[in-house]
Amino acid sequence: MTNPRLPTYFVSHGGGPWPYMTGEFRHNFDKLEQSLIEMRAELGDEPKAILVISGHWEGEGFAISSGAKPGMVYDYSGFPEYLYHITYGAPGSPELAKRVQELLRAGAIEAQLDPARGFDHGTFSIMKPLYPEEGLPVVQLSLDAGYDPALHLAVGRALAPLRDEGVLIIGSGLSYHNLREIRGTSGYEASRRFDDWLQQTLVQASPDARTEGLLAWERAPSARAAHPREDHLIPLMVAVGAAEDEPGAVTYHQSDFFGGMTASSFRFGNAPEATQGEAQ
Repeated sequence: MTNPRLPTYFVSHGGGPWPYMTGEFRHNFDKLEQSLIEMRAELGDEPKAILVISGHWEGEGFAISSGAKPGMVYDYSGFPEYLYHITYGAPGSPELAKRVQELLRAGAIEAQLDPARGFDHGTFSIMKPLYPEEGLPVVQLSLDAGYDPALHLAVGRALAPLRDEGVLIIGSGLSYHNLREIRGTSGYEASRRFDDWLQQTLVQASPDARTEGLLAWERAPSARAAHPREDHLIPLMVAVGAAEDEPGAVTYHQSDFFGGMTASSFRFGNAPEATQGEAQ
């Protein structure tokens, strides 16, 4: 029996280094953590490596982390000192990095290898609950700072063959990311309105309508109130592009994040267990 094609995911990754936190604040992320545990369960043992497109790494053009032993990038501020000494010890994969570069170049998209890039919190904040054993190779792909939705959808299309090669593609961002409003009540309604649009566009619309909607995401209700800067939304485009004609599903949703924010994560394509069940 051949390995099933892996789905892709867009994961709302929470705040800072939350899986490593202690204390009451940590419980803001209980529902998110449970969704990642359930994501691991539905994937089973199928992934051989993971490619993360993180909202915390961008540049002029694309870059791919290619070191064999990535370090850590503590790209957050205002947290207790111990959270600047945490580690996520998964290996990198120079081989996967070169494969990503090869696929992108075949799609006429240039990307540079970066052997010095470490794991930022867009990666280790989800990988710690997903794979606490730290055994699977992890490679990161940056965003292009122009944030062009069409370009990032094209990146996803170019990377789609990885899904048949045992590589799990995860876009890591947040469905709502307005840091000025996230600690107050004024963001509650904007996050709900934009999330309603995401649900309609990613889960209920046809694949063609989904792509059209993402290309014009700024027209969505409360779009710029939810994403004044779209660095945490653009990873979604890559995840969708790599599974463009396949169904979308919600894997995490809560309307009381930090008291009243709405946040969601999504899967594109069938989970391996569902695919195996269809093949039997």
